[in-house]
Amino acid sequence: MLRFVKMHGCGNDYVFIDAWEQSLPDDLPALARAVSDRHRGVGGDGLIVIGPPLAAGQARMRMWNADGSEAEMCGNGIRCAAKLAWDHGRLAGERAPLIETAAGLRRVELLFAEERCVGARVLMGRPRLLAEEVPVAAAGWAPLVEVAGLELRCVGMGNPHAVAIVDDCERLPVAELGPRIERDPRFPRRANVEFTARLPDEDGWPVIRQRTWERGSGLTLACGTGACAALVAWVLAGRLPERRAILRLDGGDLRVAWPADEAEVVMEGEAVTVFTGEWPD
Repeated sequence: MLRFVKMHGCGNDYVFIDAWEQSLPDDLPALARAVSDRHRGVGGDGLIVIGPPLAAGQARMRMWNADGSEAEMCGNGIRCAAKLAWDHGRLAGERAPLIETAAGLRRVELLFAEERCVGARVLMGRPRLLAEEVPVAAAGWAPLVEVAGLELRCVGMGNPHAVAIVDDCERLPVAELGPRIERDPRFPRRANVEFTARLPDEDGWPVIRQRTWERGSGLTLACGTGACAALVAWVLAGRLPERRAILRLDGGDLRVAWPADEAEVVMEGEAVTVFTGEWPD
């Protein structure tokens, strides 16, 4: 039996495995496909393993999308992974651990309510804006490409993103456009796709509506790296002088800021445990 925890951040849900004291099966992509199945498995947008560090961090996170493809980074997932590590006593009391990911080290500042971990603020790294860093087959810095009649700003947040800025994203056929953009040949590692539009401000915060097509998982309620990429795209387009915003996702809100061009993007949001269980490996 393999013990797991089902968790979500703004509805972006994953099956998490604590690998400190468990042996993992050899075929983790197959496990990801099995547990992610919403009819025959646990159900989720993918599988995340959190375990001992390899080098400089307090823990190491790996993640697989629902189709079994391994991804470099997950913004909602890393908040939940850090909460799980804290809840299971793996961090030796460290409330701002460094988590190793395939996109590099990420600092996660855990947030508490009455000593219970309820979320996290994550230093998501500097956006990768050169075409080869995203990567995308285009020229220059923070390149624009056109796919399916949409202008897309390409941003790397450890994983590749294509952000559309439109007047109203609610009317867009995201389930049709998303896979076309994700698999466009200009994106050699495919792309996560964010469809975004401006909403009225709230409590002094700009609000950006975001709908997400996630590489390897399809329509999702939220995408943390996507929210960061979306905010960067709006700043680069000259449409967000505040350099911070509430990103309104289908599953909830994230607060994201990019204080300066040379700064890291900062993302803050919830981390929620849904239930625990055992998978008959």
